[in-house]
Amino acid sequence: MNNTQHSQENKYGVDPDSAPSMVAADTLGSADDPHKRKAIRDRWLLSAPALLIIFFAAAGPLLVMLLYSFMAKGSYGDVKLWELSGEGWFNVFLQRDIFDDTLSFANAHLSIFWRSVKLSLSTTLITFLLGFPTAYFIATRPARTRDIWLFLVTIPFWTNLLIRTFAIQEVIRNEGILNSALVGLGLIDQPIQIMFTDKAILFGMAYVYLPLMVLPLYASMEKLDFRLVEAAYDLYANQFRVLWHVIVPLVKPGIIAGSILVFIPALGAYVTPRVLGGGKNMMLGNLIELQFGPGRNWPLGAAISVTLMVVVMLALMVYVRNVGKSETRRG
Repeated sequence: MNNTQHSQENKYGVDPDSAPSMVAADTLGSADDPHKRKAIRDRWLLSAPALLIIFFAAAGPLLVMLLYSFMAKGSYGDVKLWELSGEGWFNVFLQRDIFDDTLSFANAHLSIFWRSVKLSLSTTLITFLLGFPTAYFIATRPARTRDIWLFLVTIPFWTNLLIRTFAIQEVIRNEGILNSALVGLGLIDQPIQIMFTDKAILFGMAYVYLPLMVLPLYASMEKLDFRLVEAAYDLYANQFRVLWHVIVPLVKPGIIAGSILVFIPALGAYVTPRVLGGGKNMMLGNLIELQFGPGRNWPLGAAISVTLMVVVMLALMVYVRNVGKSETRRG
């Protein structure tokens, strides 16, 4: 035993029993190194402006919104500072009858919340069904033409969201391009009422957020080893089995990322439901704007905003968890 330890000490020049103490001493020495301390201090000083911007531009407003949700409503719809109340959160889910003071569910708020979730999930599904083959098509093009296809996908981002929404309105209104084409082809006798319905909102959001699904999917498919696809075909797998058992698992991070990038902004969408829904079919973004505007109920608007943020955080947690599992399996 002593000979073995002695041989290890001669081989590496270090006694194995003393190695932990040497590592600890080296760690303490590096921590006491003035150059090390200066490097750490300089790193914090360089990152301080960015941290301040993040706090005041993101964390600060979120904290204010959280505080407002627990404050009492003021005489003019604002909040009474430092007067705590749970009325805002109460009104998110429940309502009190003005005549007999009975409690019931706030069906209007719950229906808006359900509509927002339903339309956001539908938008995510539609953009995936359209974006997946689009991303696959681009990823399988020759390298010299891929940039051109990606350029065409990103063109809508060059235009303001409001302008794009009004352009969609011109397409789906009663006298718009879509109805005129269908009537001209004899497929319908009279225009289909699409404007100011959930269908119009869904159509608009799918168009607006489609690039946000295509780009992450393409980023995953670009890294895909298509030799695995060829090997699956060589083993007599049909197209569906190749798609479901080979391609989809390998591009799962892109699917999750694209779904998150579409679902989160769709859930809080304001412009598209306002223009295409006509203010009749409201979503959470419109409800929040109503409470801070004509409704003059800031605590309720803040409580709805915090509820929306919680849903977004849960979606992000699902994304991080799934991506972490995918990276672990890949590693």
